[in-house]
Amino acid sequence: MPDELNHDTVRRLQALIERETGAPLGASAQAEMAAILGGGGALARPVAPGDAQVAQREVTLLLADLRGFTALSATRPAGEVVAALNRCLARLSEVVFRHQGTIDKFTGESIMVLFGAPQAHADDVERALVCAVEMQLAMRDLNLEHLRERLPQVYLGIGINTGTVVAGRFGSDLFSQYTVIGEEVNLASRIEAFSLRGQVLMSESTYQRCGSLVSATAPMQVYVKGKAEPVAMRELVAIPARRLKVPRQEFRRSHRAETHVPCLCQLVQGDDVQPRIIHGMVVDVSYHGLQMELPERIEPGNVLQMEFSLALVDYRAVGVFGRIVKIQADGDQWVAGLEFSEIDEESRQKVQMFVQLLVASR
Repeated sequence: MPDELNHDTVRRLQALIERETGAPLGASAQAEMAAILGGGGALARPVAPGDAQVAQREVTLLLADLRGFTALSATRPAGEVVAALNRCLARLSEVVFRHQGTIDKFTGESIMVLFGAPQAHADDVERALVCAVEMQLAMRDLNLEHLRERLPQVYLGIGINTGTVVAGRFGSDLFSQYTVIGEEVNLASRIEAFSLRGQVLMSESTYQRCGSLVSATAPMQVYVKGKAEPVAMRELVAIPARRLKVPRQEFRRSHRAETHVPCLCQLVQGDDVQPRIIHGMVVDVSYHGLQMELPERIEPGNVLQMEFSLALVDYRAVGVFGRIVKIQADGDQWVAGLEFSEIDEESRQKVQMFVQLLVASR
């Protein structure tokens, strides 16, 4: 029975890829797919007897998350959403198979890929990075198809980390699966959470193993859940030797995080701060500004002096100034977008840490 299920899975994946790409897989690719499908119905390479033993291994982990299906599911029938998701996953799976990665699992709209387990290659880090760039290129091409079909755009955020994990087959006689566990897996997930649409982020450990092969940004220090000290990560820009460049889809200056923080505001007129207190509610915050619900309309261009607490980092920001750049009605409230016009260095660092911890806890 397991062999019959496995063969059926192979046939279904072959049919899905042929339908979505317009071309059937060649004989070698079909054999590769059949070999990659492992026990339990999961997409994993077959585990040799020696690999079944739990052991420590150095692995490069690639986590990719599809963004945009929430908007799609709100406006389209369920069958159409599932078909679009399967189309994306099939195209991404092709890229993974081409670079001999192992798909560890699909989790909703996310995919986790291993390079270095169960089988290791000397160039696993390079394989992972090339795979990541080509996954982003595949999503760019898919979005062109979505435009023609008048479907919303779907984007991919990718995080990559290299480190030592515990690898092996976990489970019971009823169900078991080859997978990896450990802090490095958690870190890969945290890095992916910080990736913006179309972005590939990697840990410093990954960069140290491939720095001569890639073009990347300077390290960014980011606070993540579970780490007392900030973690360094870099954005992958290009792989010059392969003539590959990441097709970024979004160039926001920072992450934004939803929150619910009361704020005491005072209107600034000229050089004077007015004594009247306006009670606002911060609903969204970034490194450079915030969105706030206000009980009254205040014209764009006006400046507010603000005071608010950031409980997550045990800090109260006082004397922060923000300029209103836009405002719109929302029921009986007004939602204003503000850019920080004056903020001291300590408050700036605490706001940044607050945003990062909110992003990491999502």
